[in-house]
Amino acid sequence: MPDIFSSRTPQQALAALLDHYAPTRLLVVSASEMPAVEAFKAAHESCNLTQSVPGILSPAVTEHRYDLAILADCLEHLPRREGLELLGGIRNLNASRVAVLVDLAASAWLATDFYALAMQASERFERDGQTLVLFTYDLHDYKQVPDWLNARFWANPELFGKYWW
Repeated sequence: MPDIFSSRTPQQALAALLDHYAPTRLLVVSASEMPAVEAFKAAHESCNLTQSVPGILSPAVTEHRYDLAILADCLEHLPRREGLELLGGIRNLNASRVAVLVDLAASAWLATDFYALAMQASERFERDGQTLVLFTYDLHDYKQVPDWLNARFWANPELFGKYWW
């Protein structure tokens, strides 16, 4: 986890993520309003925004695939097991990109729980004694291509490209 606190606010970081990915379908799971999401929606009227409260998602929400899912002010209100099911389900079934803004001290979560879900700690924020961490997941770049995955490490590299079996 990064040891340095970000100079941005959590809302600025979420706004940067929204601007970077420019999702056409956005899922937001939160117990509170998020100004960054509201500003993005106002600027991008074509964005299909689906909002849900923390907890089990309704079938109307889970039957769709989203470009980006944002969970904020969410995992702190759920039991750990229910939070794992929610986050894992969204990551595996509903969204290729996920951003989670969480106060680890106010929840039953550890940073390693997010690492186990292939998430990366992107930024840390501190204000008035509260520390928030932004974890992100992107299916397209969550794993680096290993250096051994090329012709140089084949059993017979001199035959690479010569024969087609």
